[in-house]
Amino acid sequence: MYIAMNRFKVILGREHDFETIWKNRETNLGSVPGFIGFHLLKGEKTDTFTEFASHSTWRSYDDFKRWTKSEAFRESHRDAGQSAGLYLGHPVFEGFEVVL
Repeated sequence: MYIAMNRFKVILGREHDFETIWKNRETNLGSVPGFIGFHLLKGEKTDTFTEFASHSTWRSYDDFKRWTKSEAFRESHRDAGQSAGLYLGHPVFEGFEVVL
C-alpha cells in the first residue's frame, strides 16, 4: 500500500474557504484503478496558519504514479489556482510506502 499526502499551511481565518473548495471539488478518484480512500485532515493551529493535509491511500506506488499522469488527475486539478491566497507557500508533498 502507498500513502500520498500534501501539507498545506492555510492562513488563519481562511480555513472554511479552504475546506469548502475541497468539499465541492470533483476528484475523479472513485474510478481510478488502485485508489483506496481519501481524507482531508485538519491539524495544529499556529499564530499564522492552520495545517491541513490531503491524505490518499493507494494499492501501490505504481497505482499512485499512474493517477498523477492520468487525464482524471489533470481534470481534478484544473481549478487548483482558485485556492491561491489561501495558504502560505506551496503545498508540500510526502509519500509513504506502508510497511505494517
